[in-house]
Amino acid sequence: MADPVMEKVRAPRGAERLRIDKFTARRVELAEAALETLAELGYARTSLREIAQKSDFTHGVLHYYFTDKVDLISCCVRHYKAKCVTRYDQVTATASTREALLEGFLLKLAESMREEAGMHRLWYDLRSQALFEDFFREDVTEIDQSLENMVWRVTSRYAELGGKVPVVTPAALYAVFDGLFQKYLLKHLSNDEQAIPDLLNEVRRLMPMVA
Repeated sequence: MADPVMEKVRAPRGAERLRIDKFTARRVELAEAALETLAELGYARTSLREIAQKSDFTHGVLHYYFTDKVDLISCCVRHYKAKCVTRYDQVTATASTREALLEGFLLKLAESMREEAGMHRLWYDLRSQALFEDFFREDVTEIDQSLENMVWRVTSRYAELGGKVPVVTPAALYAVFDGLFQKYLLKHLSNDEQAIPDLLNEVRRLMPMVA
């Protein structure tokens, strides 16, 4: 028979976890709804009130779940980048040749820039702010590391399929990929129709050189 005292102790703990889980889920839901506005306006021009005006949520609701716009933006970008990082994992896991992996990676890369340019712009905006605002740095550093790990997984698998090993460090490799992506993102946002094809060509030439 269960100890009544122990049951009383366990119940509040379970209820507390459920409450926290619901609160976290609601934050993610609101963050997803705010992403479009954030991506459109960027860090400097965004406030909770502005987001409320452009969404179905009141300013009071947003203020209940987020301390301020920094809290909201951090939640938004962390949630988005968490999904972004895993989108290449299926390609890495299923490709059986170097060519298949590279083409699958390029397809996802083009899709991401074409369909989510605003979110990438917000990420670079936030990362720049972290140079000045210390309350962004921990989140930005963690997200940046996850992106570096993603690039390394793709490239090291590409190398493995050819019986090779990458000739650069994960940090150097990520810096090259990130620099290229940011460069061509700017061109894409400036309505350069060659931006995405040029990015893919750069990566297609780069991969055999580093792996």
